[in-house]
Amino acid sequence: MDEVDSIPEIVKISYKTGDYVGEACERDDRRVLVKVLAVLQHPTQGDLHSSYDPDAAIFHERRALAYTEKVWVPIQTAHRYTGAIPEYRQSLNTALGIEMEKIDRLKRWSELSLEKLETLRKDYGL
Repeated sequence: MDEVDSIPEIVKISYKTGDYVGEACERDDRRVLVKVLAVLQHPTQGDLHSSYDPDAAIFHERRALAYTEKVWVPIQTAHRYTGAIPEYRQSLNTALGIEMEKIDRLKRWSELSLEKLETLRKDYGL
């Protein structure tokens, strides 16, 4: 958002790898206080500096922001949201399911890749 006064009441925000719909409650020159109403994308698990590394020193469990939880975000990360606002629990369930499907697909890709690499190892005579 370019100007502080142009912030709409309902906004989409990104916060610590999750995406949310919320109500802009307060604002100042640089930030917007947003009350969470729905989850659009569940936060990513693990160490953000070592993506997809299960052996990272700290593997973070990241929870989605709770219903009506308030969070300050930089003003430039709050964008007008014009869609229907989904019910919180249903939106959380949907976002969690999508994240789990994404991880399951990655897991299946990894397993199939390992199988193919083992076949190649044999073909290479290694």
